[in-house]
Amino acid sequence: MKKILVVEDNELNRELVTQLLEDDYEIISAVDGAAGLTAAVELRPDLILMDLSLPVLDGWEATRALRADPSTAATPIIALSAHAAAADMQRAMDAGCDAYVTKPIDEQVLLREIARLIGPNGSSR
Repeated sequence: MKKILVVEDNELNRELVTQLLEDDYEIISAVDGAAGLTAAVELRPDLILMDLSLPVLDGWEATRALRADPSTAATPIIALSAHAAAADMQRAMDAGCDAYVTKPIDEQVLLREIARLIGPNGSSR
């Protein structure tokens, strides 16, 4: 089963994403950008869902750090953000995100992006 790291400081958002994905993926979570970096390096997820407005280390900085580390540079990252402006999306993509999903999360959009990046329902690429 493929592993998804959810980096999200809001407990309700973290629980909603976990409930949506836990039947098909192994879910691990982190509550801030620094913990997300540590979890990504240690646990080697197949995909990372990265909130951008995070404490300790924001999602943009965490994404740049993941891209700079050879062990995590190729891990797909989907930005999750309430910021819906095109400039925010471009900033996330410039930081190294592979996709951008706005909050509140449209489940079908999120599932489609995950499937595009790592395959549907936990299956291999």
